[in-house]
Amino acid sequence: MAGVIAKWGNSLAIRIPRSLAEQVHITEGTAINFSVEGNSIVITPQKRKKYTLDELLEGMTCDVFHPEFDTGNAEGKEDW
Repeated sequence: MAGVIAKWGNSLAIRIPRSLAEQVHITEGTAINFSVEGNSIVITPQKRKKYTLDELLEGMTCDVFHPEFDTGNAEGKEDW
């Protein structure tokens, strides 16, 4: 598959064909890394770190938990 380099401001840009993007599971906004291997530019999607529950709750103490609050009576078809 071939493409063309375009100018974008003071930088250069490429378009990634949809079929290629779907194959590597990238969409608009996907963070990527660039690297050079020989005379080739390699574009790799960044992998999101998977956090454990302990890591997500790290630093949480009783001082930083918000208290419960009343949202009033049910109106309509809410299920309480």
